[in-house]
Amino acid sequence: MRLTPARSTLCVIDVQEKLIPTIPTAHQLTTECCRLIEAATLFGTHVIFTEQYRKGLGPTVAPLATKFQHQEPIEKKAFSCCGSTSFMNQIPSSTETFVLCGIETHICIAQTALDLLQLGYHVCLAADAAGSRREQDHSIALRRLEGSGAVISTTEAILFEWCNTAENPAFQKMRELISKE
Repeated sequence: MRLTPARSTLCVIDVQEKLIPTIPTAHQLTTECCRLIEAATLFGTHVIFTEQYRKGLGPTVAPLATKFQHQEPIEKKAFSCCGSTSFMNQIPSSTETFVLCGIETHICIAQTALDLLQLGYHVCLAADAAGSRREQDHSIALRRLEGSGAVISTTEAILFEWCNTAENPAFQKMRELISKE
């Protein structure tokens, strides 16, 4: 499975104010999610973002929320994004592959990935842009998802795959995204 921007949808899952402080890799996770969102915009990839029970867990963290100025989050109560009719209705018909990132790997990301795989989509998880409160939960979820057919990758690998060639007009801007800290 090769990632192409036109047939991918980036799904940013539950990167919320009350969850992020519990994630040991919060800074890296936030940085890499921002990078993925900026790259998706650069390459014309569709982006969906969700919030789990906003009333209790707060809104999406500011660094990500500013990137979604003209888009509302999909609020959900089910752990899997696929349990939300609004989420399912926002999937473009061109989508073949979902690129997932966010919180928590072993709960909402895992359940979403498993449901998407069952629905016939390809799933790629940016492991450096996902996290759980406990590292063991994160690493076991990655193994489980890989064993179930998801591709485990990194943000940089995904960006280069979306770009495909150094002749891509967006290549230089993508390189700037990668070198940004």
